[in-house]
Amino acid sequence: KAMELIAASRIVKSQQRVLAARPYAEEITTVIANLAAAGAGGGAPLLAKRDEINTVCTIVVTGDRGLCGAYNSNAIRMAERNMAAQEAAGQSTALVTVGKKANGYFRFRGYAIADSFDGFLDEPHYENARQIAAAVVPKFEDGTYDRVDLIYTQFLSAGSQEVVTRQFLPLDTSDITDGPSDGPAADYEFEPSPDAILDRLLPRYAEARLFAALLEGAASFFAAQQRAMKSATDNAEDLIIKLSRAMNRARQDAITTEIMEIVGGAEALRAGAQGGMDLIPDNALAIGDLLVDSVDYRN
Repeated sequence: KAMELIAASRIVKSQQRVLAARPYAEEITTVIANLAAAGAGGGAPLLAKRDEINTVCTIVVTGDRGLCGAYNSNAIRMAERNMAAQEAAGQSTALVTVGKKANGYFRFRGYAIADSFDGFLDEPHYENARQIAAAVVPKFEDGTYDRVDLIYTQFLSAGSQEVVTRQFLPLDTSDITDGPSDGPAADYEFEPSPDAILDRLLPRYAEARLFAALLEGAASFFAAQQRAMKSATDNAEDLIIKLSRAMNRARQDAITTEIMEIVGGAEALRAGAQGGMDLIPDNALAIGDLLVDSVDYRN
């Protein structure tokens, strides 16, 4: 019950962090869209799609702890299916784990883990996203990875979360090519060139997307833990009631058996009483009545 209450309180904080990070992501997307409108982005390495996909890197985001229902296992199964599909297509796979649960699972089963990160999933910071991006982006730029997929749990509401697979690299160009849609477009003069600015902003854009995934994963973790702990609490209460009834029934059966033995013995003594032994049945019955009166059936 205590873990349920703690998780419920942390859901609100995690939601607030998701909302607080959203303006930065929206603004950097707007700036990149304006740069694209000025003709930038033609040769940006993070936007370049490979003609042939040979190696695919999968980043899977789980939690550092359990007791959260199927939160960790759903993301892990999605990663396994994703890598199995890539291997079936003749592609090489690389794995980057985020969270102790993913790292322990894949390491125990003999998967080759390129990089692993953990210890911050309850409250991720932007620096954590930057460290993960620093381990992946250079390998995409130098051709080690031809594509990078990101698997995490998307937070829809406190009662609904969904494991999703998103293409992380190359970056999705839909937000860039579409450009700003609300209001008139402004005319900018860029110094240095739009391409130079875009080359500096695209890594930040990638880090912002990764940071948003970590925040949503943290919110989803606490929501899943709150539901799991509530279910565990309800099941424990039902089990207490069932076991208490079984215990009371067994004790009542034992008391009833003892009373029947006393009464049966008294009746046997009364039936076989002779002479001065007539006092014995009455004493035995008195003892039996005293035992019956002393039984507290409420307990």
